[in-house]
Formats: sequence, structure tokens, C-alpha cells
Amino acid sequence: MDLIAPHHKGTTMGHKNTVRVVTRAADGTLRIRDYPTTEPLLEMHTQIGIDDCSTDLGLRGLPVFRGLIGPMPEGKNVVRYESPDVFETLTKEWTSAKNPRRRRRMQAPQGLGEPLDAVTS
Repeated sequence: MDLIAPHHKGTTMGHKNTVRVVTRAADGTLRIRDYPTTEPLLEMHTQIGIDDCSTDLGLRGLPVFRGLIGPMPEGKNVVRYESPDVFETLTKEWTSAKNPRRRRRMQAPQGLGEPLDAVTS
């Protein structure tokens, strides 16, 4: 049974023209492979469904593979799949990253702190 949406099989994916697979190499480094279509992934992984709920409409209809998390957007032109351990590690790093908070000094609106009769006269 072929679960790939016909417009995605063996072609580039509309405005998304790169499929990126991120896994962990034996030495612990990230291994990143780019492909022009999902076709090579179909040879390496078992397709278990198709994406039908992504908020990025460019991902809808793309295959979902056993053993990979995705598809997920990475910029405008890249569809990303990650191994579960990479997904877990990067998610933990992303959630624990501290964003520097910027405080803007706001001026009090004009009239604030003045007696009401001074504002209305």
C-alpha cells in the first residue's frame, strides 16, 4: 500500500526543496544528511502514515516514518526529520536555553499621576 501523497512521490515538495535527516553518529556528533526528495528515506525507513495536521501546509501529505520524528519545518525550504534521541536532546537544549530579557523603560502615559481636574481643564 502506497501512503505517499501522489504530488510528493519522488518529486521536490513544492516550495520545500530539501529533506534534512538529523541523527547521531557513533561518536556522539550530529549527523546531517540532505536529500532532494523523500524517496531515499522510503528505501531506508518504513512509512507509517502521512502528515495531515501540520500547521505548516507545506508539510501536509509528507510521509511519517517509523523511527524518525517529523516532518517538521526548518526555515522556508527545508523539511526536517530527526531520530528520537536527537529530538529529545535538542528539545531539552531549546527549552533550557535562557533568552536574555530586555526591559524597555516605558514612559508613563501623559496625565497619569496628575489630579483629575488638572487633566480635564
